[in-house]
Amino acid sequence: MKENKHPIKMPVLFIGHGNPMNAIKDNELTQEMKRIGGSLPQPKGILCVSAHWFTKGLFVQSEPQPRQIYDFYGFPKELYEVKYPAKGSKELTERVMKLLPGSVKVDDSWGIDHGTWSVLVHLFPEAPYPVVQLSVDAQASPEELMEIGKKLKPLSEEGWLIMGSGNILHNLRKIEWEMEDATPEGEQFDLWVKDAVELKMSEVLLRYQDHPAAAYAVPTTDHFYPLYYVLGAADVESKVEVFNEVRMMGSLSMTSYVLWPVSEEEE
Repeated sequence: MKENKHPIKMPVLFIGHGNPMNAIKDNELTQEMKRIGGSLPQPKGILCVSAHWFTKGLFVQSEPQPRQIYDFYGFPKELYEVKYPAKGSKELTERVMKLLPGSVKVDDSWGIDHGTWSVLVHLFPEAPYPVVQLSVDAQASPEELMEIGKKLKPLSEEGWLIMGSGNILHNLRKIEWEMEDATPEGEQFDLWVKDAVELKMSEVLLRYQDHPAAAYAVPTTDHFYPLYYVLGAADVESKVEVFNEVRMMGSLSMTSYVLWPVSEEEE
């Protein structure tokens, strides 16, 4: 419907969210998030695929006032005092349902988790845009997840911002707290993914398990799978902007991507 159209086609994002404490920190990582937020066109709203809503099946939220979830424990009190009062969007929820008929269901048992709000507090600090989360389907294959992204692509053309939140390199069991960079195998995997994204070789990433460092870098799929939604939703010829290419503590990377549509400057 014409009334749902937005004058600017939106890019799609994959953001490494890392430690929840990033929500209250002012450092190079969060400054880059602020910069990216300032560079984006104003969206109608945000559809976020967070690693922390990892479900059996595919679900979308519909609450007009989704609750903010503090899905972690043992952190300083000030982190639990962070408020990101995002509203939901009935329009966005219904659009997702129409684009994914028969494969997505409404589930409001979750909420806006830290994979979403710890990033949005920097991208859009005043919570000016409605936010809806879409779950990561743990039962789907990489091919199926990328196909979901492709089906969601019209959202970007209508002015909705699609954002995936996770981490390319994410192995908390192998964290080396005193290490400033990544281990050789962690760095190798993160750079391999970066090359594939920049060279528009998304199909290669569907077989990420074949990489020799895959078991180390992706011991569980929750933080990696949001990337497939993003790659599927992006234009084939997108301009890739890499930011926060930071690897730390041996087995964690914050490497993030903006996939700008080829028509970004036409309007």
